Amino acid sequence: MSTEGVDQQTNSGGGIRRRVCSCTKDDFLPEESFKSWRNYANALIQTPTRLIDRIVTRSEDEEELEAKSRSQNEMKKTLTWWDLIWFGMGAVIGAGIFVLTGLEANQEAGPAVVLSYVVSGISALLSVFCYTEFAVEIPVAGGSFAYLRVELGDFVAFIAAGNILLEYVIAGAAVARTWTSYFATLLNFNSDKFLIKVDSLAEGYNELDPIAVGVCIIICIIAILSTKGSSRLNYIATIVHIFVIFFIIICGLIKSDTKNYTPFAPFRVRGIFKASAVLFFAYVGFDAVSTMAEETKDPGRDIPIGLIGSMVITTFLYCLLAITLCLMQPYQKIDTKAPFSVAFKSVGLNWAQYIVAAGALKGMTSVLLVGAVGQARYLTHISRTHMMPPWFSQVNAKTGTPVNATAVMSCATAIIALFTKLDILSNLLSISTLFIFMLVALALLVRRYYVHGETTIANRNKLIVFLLIILASSIATATYWGLSKNGWIGYCITVPIWLLATIGLWYFVPHARNPKLWGVPLVPWLPSASIAINIFLLGSIDKASFVRFGAWTCFLLVYYLFFGLHASYDTAKEFERGRGWKNIEDGNGVDRKDVPSATM
Repeated sequence: MSTEGVDQQTNSGGGIRRRVCSCTKDDFLPEESFKSWRNYANALIQTPTRLIDRIVTRSEDEEELEAKSRSQNEMKKTLTWWDLIWFGMGAVIGAGIFVLTGLEANQEAGPAVVLSYVVSGISALLSVFCYTEFAVEIPVAGGSFAYLRVELGDFVAFIAAGNILLEYVIAGAAVARTWTSYFATLLNFNSDKFLIKVDSLAEGYNELDPIAVGVCIIICIIAILSTKGSSRLNYIATIVHIFVIFFIIICGLIKSDTKNYTPFAPFRVRGIFKASAVLFFAYVGFDAVSTMAEETKDPGRDIPIGLIGSMVITTFLYCLLAITLCLMQPYQKIDTKAPFSVAFKSVGLNWAQYIVAAGALKGMTSVLLVGAVGQARYLTHISRTHMMPPWFSQVNAKTGTPVNATAVMSCATAIIALFTKLDILSNLLSISTLFIFMLVALALLVRRYYVHGETTIANRNKLIVFLLIILASSIATATYWGLSKNGWIGYCITVPIWLLATIGLWYFVPHARNPKLWGVPLVPWLPSASIAINIFLLGSIDKASFVRFGAWTCFLLVYYLFFGLHASYDTAKEFERGRGWKNIEDGNGVDRKDVPSATM
């Protein structure tokens, strides 16, 4: 656009110099629809037409890459596959294993919690493959938002984007509260020592955690200063963390008792899958690594190694830790807030609880740091499309980081961390994550089997039918699982339908596009299985969490219809006009410097 709400002047080099920090109206609503009340009224009248346009319109890979120019400065390409592996492990190995393992073993799965980790790990690994292909092909900071925008359109991408941001805020808040619990055990207090109970607040939101707020603020400052610096700090913290994990496994197994593994699955198969749905929380951090593709030196090599390598290592360590915990204590006695520290204390290794608590704190610090880096980059790319105010997309010239986005997301995380209990956060987080991972797998199938202008109408229609059947059969399987406690006949219907739909997609619909650098193997089987597993795990989450998820989605719809839709519509149309002018002028041999810029 002609202005982004900041003072501009052309310097001698032809560039644009802007104020470092500005908060004018045009920083937040610079689009034509918001120039006056009359313009806004006209935009609201056109809402149905604009909504249809945004639903059916797809972005292009090139457009997502060009959107980087709207951040005033580029992010620095400083990361390698080695950085990504450590970022991946730093993002994932944190509150999930150190708190939710105890919570789910105690309440849902018993010692069979290790199988819950296997199920959620397989689901996460399938999603990692889908993410990796997109991250290599479209190396931008937008992560899954950019991928969905290209293949499923602006509207679906925005709904996913809102849940992505919710996912990161909730994950950060949950980890920050867990940090406080382990900090208390490190000082030899009960895990809830530093929580302040306020009886006037609702249950589940009445235990205030001011230490979690302070941790969020410190992490925010580190994330703002430097991405490479964050990588180095994460690298050191994760190395220490890995050593502590091996310490837990070795010392814990020395004090193990196989009697504690009986009964192995006290809550049966349903408990295993119910725990698996919640334990997906333990894997959510890896998608933050995909947002760093824009800062990766060689995306085609570094991203596959970084994402897949970190996920395989993490899943293996999770299973070993889950086995160790359940061998040390009967599942009924496992502490739900600081399980590993209390477990060592229970077997007489009082000194070891301090090492465990310190290691857990380092691990959760890494999770918070990578989460702060990742969530800011999501918001940066979303705001480049103007679905969110473009003020969030500004990248600081000196640090090469999105300062505004980092600060705002960290503040939101701190506020949620202050009030909300872990069990409420973990269930809601799992819904958002599973929903987004399912959409990314669906988008990958669309990417492989449909290219506008090349795929025939007949093949497009077959693709739509098979995808709808895959989704419907997966939803039916999850619904039957959620409603039928002991039935099995429904699976004999829904699972074969899913299988036949996947076979039909594989046999009857030809590939329309092949990956340029790195591709997911076994398409359509792997993405289709990812869709089915993610939806199935959703069927194991409690009703209250779905109500909260629905309320948040309704809020997103209201915001989109009144603001995001019109801002992104104006931005997209100006981009199209600008690109058209450039093509016309270039074709006539006119000097490009005289052509109106398409940068918005």
